[in-house]
Amino acid sequence: MTTITIYKSENGTYKRFTCDGHAGYADYGKDIVCASVSCLVINTINSMDELVHEKMEITTNEKKGLIDCRFCGEISSQSRLLMDSLILGLKGIVSDYGKKYLELKFKEV
Repeated sequence: MTTITIYKSENGTYKRFTCDGHAGYADYGKDIVCASVSCLVINTINSMDELVHEKMEITTNEKKGLIDCRFCGEISSQSRLLMDSLILGLKGIVSDYGKKYLELKFKEV
């Protein structure tokens, strides 16, 4: 299962998000859930970097299926929109494929 955790401050400001684990929907190379989650997460990070120039610290471990994205300060309104879009897409995957393959969690920090 893939677990995505979105970390926000008490006032709702995005601070960080992590994507951890492999979905396990199908064999490696055929797992459409894992591919969909990866595409959304990586595109969000790339968009924040290339289009918005957001300051982030990224840690990855492909074997473990880990992507950890920490924001270096308060993010821009454009990055907030990209994060909202990421969450919308992830909720769609949970709705279509169930919590057996993707868990979306929110934590206050």
